[in-house]
Amino acid sequence: MRLAAGGTLLAGAVLLLTGRRRAGLAATAAGTALTLLQEKETTLRWWAMLPLVLSNTQRFIGQTQSVIHELNVRREKLRGFFRK
Repeated sequence: MRLAAGGTLLAGAVLLLTGRRRAGLAATAAGTALTLLQEKETTLRWWAMLPLVLSNTQRFIGQTQSVIHELNVRREKLRGFFRK
């Protein structure tokens, strides 16, 4: 099973590198599916952790947006200061 998954992923990579996008994506998807089927326990653990990862990512994006907003406010204050 490992050999089939690895071979399919390698074939997909070669197809992508040679410009055959559709065939490469199909082969890569098949290789990924074989790998996920073989590693059921790892896949289930990752799936269980996905909500936490998404929550952390959403929180990080919110914090980043706040920082960018604050930087824009400060930039506008500086522009107003130097215009006078």
